[in-house]
Amino acid sequence: MDSDVPEMSREQLMTEIIKLRQGIRAHRDATGHDLCWHHPALWALLPEKVDPQIAIPEWSHFMRGCITYRESLDKQAPQVLRTDEPFSG
Repeated sequence: MDSDVPEMSREQLMTEIIKLRQGIRAHRDATGHDLCWHHPALWALLPEKVDPQIAIPEWSHFMRGCITYRESLDKQAPQVLRTDEPFSG
């Protein structure tokens, strides 16, 4: 899958590293409602271009997953700022 990497020049590798780091930082720096979104831009940083075949849970199961995710943030990051900003999709 990554057979192209050994063939890349130092300059190509550095360009790839910078591109990947920018993508990871953008994902890492997501905050507020942006934490909940589908992230095809992050996946697009990979060299293989595929159309991810995602499966979307039914609403009740999906919402339970959102609640579980939000509860995990309370446990993993209890010290961070909380906001009451409404979603404005």
